[in-house]
Amino acid sequence: MTHREMEMRTSAVSLADMEIFVFPELMYALVLANIMSPRIWRWREESWFEGIEKLKPYKRMQRLRQYIMDNYVFNLDLETWGLTTQQAQLERFSDILDPDRIRESNALFGYQGDSYYFDIDIRTHFGLDKYSDDVIPFWKTETVEAMDAFRHREGFETGAGECVSLAALYAAALFVVARVPLEDIYLMATPLHSQNFVDVRDGVLINNRRLVTKSMWFNGTQISGQARRALENEQVTIVAHPTGWIHTLYERATIPKERFAYFRRKLNDYLTTRLTPEILGNFLRQNMECRECFVICHPIRGINRYLPLNEAFRFEHDSAYHVTGPTREKLLATIPCEEYSASYPACRIVLNEIEDFVKQHSIDLVDEHDLRALKEKIGDHCISADRMVAQLIDFCHTKPRLPDISRVTLDHSEPPIALTADMTREEIIAELQTLRAHNVTAEMAFYAYRDFTSVAPEPFLLAAIQRNPVCIEESRDLSRSEIIALLRSWPDESIYDGEARLAQPDELWNFKRGDGLEKALTLAAIISAGQSCRLRIVREGSLSVLYDSTERIAGFESRKTALKNDWQL
Repeated sequence: MTHREMEMRTSAVSLADMEIFVFPELMYALVLANIMSPRIWRWREESWFEGIEKLKPYKRMQRLRQYIMDNYVFNLDLETWGLTTQQAQLERFSDILDPDRIRESNALFGYQGDSYYFDIDIRTHFGLDKYSDDVIPFWKTETVEAMDAFRHREGFETGAGECVSLAALYAAALFVVARVPLEDIYLMATPLHSQNFVDVRDGVLINNRRLVTKSMWFNGTQISGQARRALENEQVTIVAHPTGWIHTLYERATIPKERFAYFRRKLNDYLTTRLTPEILGNFLRQNMECRECFVICHPIRGINRYLPLNEAFRFEHDSAYHVTGPTREKLLATIPCEEYSASYPACRIVLNEIEDFVKQHSIDLVDEHDLRALKEKIGDHCISADRMVAQLIDFCHTKPRLPDISRVTLDHSEPPIALTADMTREEIIAELQTLRAHNVTAEMAFYAYRDFTSVAPEPFLLAAIQRNPVCIEESRDLSRSEIIALLRSWPDESIYDGEARLAQPDELWNFKRGDGLEKALTLAAIISAGQSCRLRIVREGSLSVLYDSTERIAGFESRKTALKNDWQL
C-alpha cells in the first residue's frame, strides 16, 4: 500500500473536512457508507414514512425534510472533534497536493477568496481568535451513527452533524427512503460549505437541513439569502456523483463529460429566472441599498398615497400577506392610513411604475437594448441605475464557479456506481463489494462504514492513534487509573451496529459509551500520545486487553468480533 493509498484509507475512517477536500472520492464514499447502514433502512419502518412511495418525488422529499428537521440539528463547534494545526496538516498532505494550492482553495488553510466570510472575521465567528493563527479545528464529518449519537451528548436532544454530514445523510436517505435515483443527486463542496443539488422538478438545492426550490431561491427572504451565500461567494471545489467526481485542483476527473455538462446546464437553469414584477419585488426585499430608493403607491379612498418600501416590508414580517405577489393589496389595506404620505421625495422611485414598465416590455436581462431602457426608467436620482441594474442581474442569475472540465484529463477506467431503488440493503452491499476492485469510491465506502469483515485494520488503527485529540486533551489531568475507571463507568454499548464495526476513540469519548474493544483502543490512544510505548490489544476470552509490551494495563468486556489477531499499535 502506497503512502497515498494509506492516507486515503485512514482519511476514510476519520472523515475530516480537510481530508475530504484532499481525497474527493470520500464525499460519495460517506454517502455509500450511510446507504449500507441499517440505521437509515429502519427509517422506512417509521409511521412518518408510511405510504411515502405513493407520493410524487418532491412530496417525498418534503416528508423526508421534515423528519430530518425534527431529528437533526446543525453543529459546528470547536469542542466536538478538537483542534489541530495548519502546519501539521499541510505537511501531512504535502506530497499529495501542493501546500500553496491548498492555502488558496481551502478555508482551514488560509483561504480568503470570498469577501463575505472574511468581512465577518471568520476566526472570531468560530471562536478561533483565542488561539494562534496556526490552530484550526479538526472538524470531522459524521456518519449517520455518529450523528445519531449526539443524543447522548450534553446539550443535545436530537442528532446533529455539520454540513458535509447533513449533505451525505440527505443523499443516502433520499435514495433509501424517498426512492430518488442516485443519479439525480449531486454533491457540491465549496471551501466553507457543502450542499446537494437534486434533479427533481426545476431542481432542488439541499442546504444543511432545508430544501430550497427554484422559487424559494428567488424569493428574497433571509432564509433564501443564507442558502444563496455559498454559490454566490465561493468556488465550487468538488462535484461528486455516482458516475464520478471533479475537483478544481486536480488535473484528473472521473465524472463523464456529458454528465457534468448535464449537471451544469440543470444547475444554471435553476439559478436563472426572468425578470417579472414579483421578482423585482423579491430583489428589493433582500437588497437594502436599492430598497431605500423606492416608495409604493396605494390608493386610499380614491387618492394615491405613498409608503416607503422599507415600511411595507416591515409590516410584511407580521402578516400572512406579502409586498410581492397577489396578496399585496390585502397587506397594504392592513397598514394604518397615517403611515402613508400624500407625496414622496423627488429622489425616490415609485415601485408600481417600474413594475408596470417591466410587465409591459418583458425585459430581457441579457438584451442590451432592454437594459438601457430599464436604466433610463429607473434613473440616477437615488443611486446609479447602472449599479442597481447590475445587482438585479446578479440576483436573477447566480453564476456558479464550477470546476473547469475542459482543463482536466477524464479517467473512464472506473465503472459507475449503479444502484437502484428497488435493491435491498443486502443486494446493495453485495454490488458495492463487486465494484471495490475497480472503483475507489466503492472501496473507500467500506472504510467509512468501518466494516472489519472486509477491510484491513491498519488504517483504522492509525487513524485512532493519530487523529483523536479530544480524548487526549480532556484526560490530560487524569491518572491512568482514573481514566480506566472512567471508561469502565460508561455503558458497554457501541454507537455502531453489529459485531464488526467500531467507533473511533473521540466518538467513544464524546458520547461516553462504547464496547470494550473500543475502550481498550481509546485507552491506547491516550497512553501513546507524546510517549514511546509498545502497545497491543489482545483478545482474552470475553475481554479486550491492552498491554504495554508484556505489562497488562487493563481489560474490558467486549462483544465485538473485529479483533481477530493481536493489534500492534
